[in-house]
Amino acid sequence: MALSTTWAFLKRMMRNPYSAIGTVIMILFFGWAIIEGILRYLGPALGFSNAGYLLLPYNPFSFNLSQSLVSPSLSHLFGTDSLGRDLFSRVLYSIPIDAAISVIVVGGGIVVGGVVGLTAGYYGKGVDQVNMRVTDLFLAFPALVLAMVIEYTIGRSILYATISLIVVWWPVYARLFRSEALRIKNMRFVDSAILSGLSRMQVIRRHFVRPALNTIMSYATVDLGNVILTYSILSFLGLGIPPPEPELGSMVSDGLSYFPQNWWWAILPGVVIVLIVVGAALFGDGVRDYLAGE
Repeated sequence: MALSTTWAFLKRMMRNPYSAIGTVIMILFFGWAIIEGILRYLGPALGFSNAGYLLLPYNPFSFNLSQSLVSPSLSHLFGTDSLGRDLFSRVLYSIPIDAAISVIVVGGGIVVGGVVGLTAGYYGKGVDQVNMRVTDLFLAFPALVLAMVIEYTIGRSILYATISLIVVWWPVYARLFRSEALRIKNMRFVDSAILSGLSRMQVIRRHFVRPALNTIMSYATVDLGNVILTYSILSFLGLGIPPPEPELGSMVSDGLSYFPQNWWWAILPGVVIVLIVVGAALFGDGVRDYLAGE
């Protein structure tokens, strides 16, 4: 059943050229992230310490000063950096982290925002006032600035970067879930569920969560690209994964020192970021049309 539903969804997405482009980009992005992630993290556990490099053209950490700042070619599709490291291999190696962060942050935002927004919309009155004032407090600060302050305060690591992004991401979802809860709350089947003896939490879980998720899913899909863009900005500013781990934003930052003579170092990782963000936006539009039955 699940396989047939997935196939029907993909066929529907491929009808529109724009959603088809977004679908292909997202499949390639997350497909590669899963494959490379499995090789990188399960390989060492099975005794293959270099499993993460098996499908890469070159070792992303290997120095070769004789190949320093080589322009893009068939041997090095994205060229090399000042240490002779293959940029295409480093881009491919960084993708699993970006994919994981995007899913975790959006998922965390949905969970926290869902709890805050659904309880606010369903209970109303005092609960609504408290929950929404806390939400407004977080929304009062620019998301990027708040994320920078949080990560700078608690420390620089992939874990802290993810936590800081979840902290600034959930308020938007709280607003979305609250509006959906207010819409669903006045429907007759909610009164029927209460009269049948279900508790308030059972009513929320059974009759609020799924309809709200169906509405919010298209926004969440687009938001995957927004998370990747924001994390790339943090990495660009030096608040991502510490060197020598490759990261798209940090590669753009490092390459600016050699721009424009060695343009590929800064430009090509940036192009990858743009493709992922645009792909997520196109895919999200397709998901919205699919859920709306258009």
